[in-house]
Amino acid sequence: MLKKIIFKFFFSFVLFTQAQSAESGGMPQLNPEFWISQILWLILTFGALYIVLSKVILPKISDNLESRRSQILENIEIAEKQREESEEKVKEFEKIILNSKLEAKNLFNEARQKVLEDVDKKRSELEKSIEAEIVSAEKEIQSLNSNSLENIKKIATDTSSDLITQLIGQEVDKNTISSIVNDLAKNTKENRKNV
Repeated sequence: MLKKIIFKFFFSFVLFTQAQSAESGGMPQLNPEFWISQILWLILTFGALYIVLSKVILPKISDNLESRRSQILENIEIAEKQREESEEKVKEFEKIILNSKLEAKNLFNEARQKVLEDVDKKRSELEKSIEAEIVSAEKEIQSLNSNSLENIKKIATDTSSDLITQLIGQEVDKNTISSIVNDLAKNTKENRKNV
């Protein structure tokens, strides 16, 4: 009902202004005689623009945003899995170190028992060989500890660099990532000492 009233009012206004300015000069855009065609072309142009935007361009933009979001979520899941794998590797290395220490202590205790049972002459020789085994075992433990920590740091640095490169699409300075990983490793080491 309201649309009909507005249309009648507009139509009567166009006819009234057309009758008054039948022969007047001036800009054709302001001439009421051309208003209907101008409004028609305005509606057609913006209607076509709206259809193109809503049916072609905006769906493509929406699809691109959705695919980026899913790719980011996948990358986060992959990073989480790799972090869990790294933690499992650290636990395995800690178990190896603990077992090596226990074996070294057991070897030391066994050797000590043998030394007590043997003669004084053999006792000094056995103590020297046991000390050498302990030193080598501790060196192996230290070597395993330092090598495992360095390997974990290298894996974490490479993984983080690759993930950040995939996430943001730019190369990242590996020295920066390496320093962050080293800081985290120091904090973890200090936390273990405090516990």
